[in-house]
Parts: sequence; C-alpha cells; structure tokens
Amino acid sequence: MRARIYKPARNAMQSGLAKTKEWVLDFAPATAREIDPLMGWTSSDDTQRQVRLRFDTREAAEAYAREHGIDVDVQPAQGRKPNIRPRGYGENFASDRKGAWTH
Repeated sequence: MRARIYKPARNAMQSGLAKTKEWVLDFAPATAREIDPLMGWTSSDDTQRQVRLRFDTREAAEAYAREHGIDVDVQPAQGRKPNIRPRGYGENFASDRKGAWTH
C-alpha cells in the first residue's frame, strides 16, 4: 500500500484555521474508477480510498505507517504568509489605504 501524509491547507471559503492543525494520512488509489454503464455513476473496488486518518503530529502519522508497513510520501507543511494582519471592516475606508478604493 502507498499513502501520503500531509497537513491540509484551509479551503477558499474558510477564514480561520479549523481542520488545518492535524496531519492527515490518505491512501493512494489502488485501482482506477469505473463508470457504471446503466446509471453512469463512478465506482471503485478500492475501499482504502475512503479511509482518511488524522493525527496530532507528523511523527505519530509516520509511526503508524511504519507499524502497519505502509509506504508513505511525507509532504512538508505549508505555512501562512508572514504579512497577514487581521483588519477590521473600518480599515477598508481608511485614508492611509495604499490602493484606491472603488466600487
């Protein structure tokens, strides 16, 4: 079996850091998906594709993979941009704003 260990990034609709502090172990697909000729649904015989394990640390995820004989690819964690500063709504209309504010 082959798996990937990574720290998920926040999605585009998310402003906070929820669900981005844990490390995730995902299994790589063993078989390709097939299209059902009658209904047109996609299906697969691979049940490992549905498994997603979460760990508090990268070391814990790697230890689990070693213990169960799983080959893993570890992807380094992506950090936040260092120049992000929380701003209030009123700062959108500040006079010291760098760019022009238009509708």
